[in-house]
Amino acid sequence: MVEVLSGFTIVWVIILVGYMVGKTGVLGERGQPVLSRLAFFVASPALLFDTLSHADIQAVLGPQLWVAGISALLAAVIYLGLAAWVLPRRRNSERVIAALGASMVNSANLGLPIAAYVLGNAAYAAPVIIFQLALYTPVYAFTMDMLTSRERAAAEPSEGPRKVGPSTMLRGTLRLFGTILRNPMIVGSGAGLLVSVTGVPLIDPLAESIHLIGGAAIPAMLIAFGMTLVGSRPLEKSSARRLDVAVASLIKLVVHPVLAWVLAAFVFQLEGFDLLSAVVLGSLPTAQNVFVAASRYNAGLVVAKDTVLVTTVVAIPGMIAIAVLFS
Repeated sequence: MVEVLSGFTIVWVIILVGYMVGKTGVLGERGQPVLSRLAFFVASPALLFDTLSHADIQAVLGPQLWVAGISALLAAVIYLGLAAWVLPRRRNSERVIAALGASMVNSANLGLPIAAYVLGNAAYAAPVIIFQLALYTPVYAFTMDMLTSRERAAAEPSEGPRKVGPSTMLRGTLRLFGTILRNPMIVGSGAGLLVSVTGVPLIDPLAESIHLIGGAAIPAMLIAFGMTLVGSRPLEKSSARRLDVAVASLIKLVVHPVLAWVLAAFVFQLEGFDLLSAVVLGSLPTAQNVFVAASRYNAGLVVAKDTVLVTTVVAIPGMIAIAVLFS
């Protein structure tokens, strides 16, 4: 338990440093996005490659991946079911964004650091990252494309119905999967798993270079994350969407971890540290990518923003409680 609390303390301290960096403006107005892009495009892929190249591929693609995937999808379905009952006057695209807020975890900015410092190995975050980037993202992107196209067509009846042919859908699907496969996190993870499977070692200078670059990922992510908290105030402009935020946050903070626990303990028979890992990763806060998706499709912006903020504030104390309970 002491090691777990120590790991969370390290994460919080670096986030606090990031908050102070953002508050003082020492990196300038563009400091946070530049630091985030450095972590996402350069350091995190190197960290994933370095970690997964030495990992057991069965552990990465085994029960933890299934727990992450099934629990997330169930959490989204539960939100959609509740929304249809409690929030009947929402657009379908807005409901999907809120469902993402209830089910998509911050697997990079917080998942990797917590896996490294609390769970002891960044590879524990890999199954969640792989599921979200390689599987969940194509599903929700395809769904949002369909829904927003229909909503635009319904809002412009004078132009008549817009028909989307099979060739157009095929091109769109191929572009989507091309984007996913070019994602630097997927590239780093895939290359690392390939090295692990083949057992072909890298030459020492190259391996050490990748290791050093990967070492910058977690500090950069946590500092950038802390900088995003400066001036963030949830529920300022969401009086009409507070119930949406409350339902999504409740599912993300309580229902999702419970689903992960039930699946891990009773379906996949995980015990000890593996069970702790599954539940802690399931209790991560909502991913900031949900707000990015809301901005891209112009749907559910307020709900996405406030769900990210609320779950981020509450999730880490919740994860500490979970870690203590399971330790």
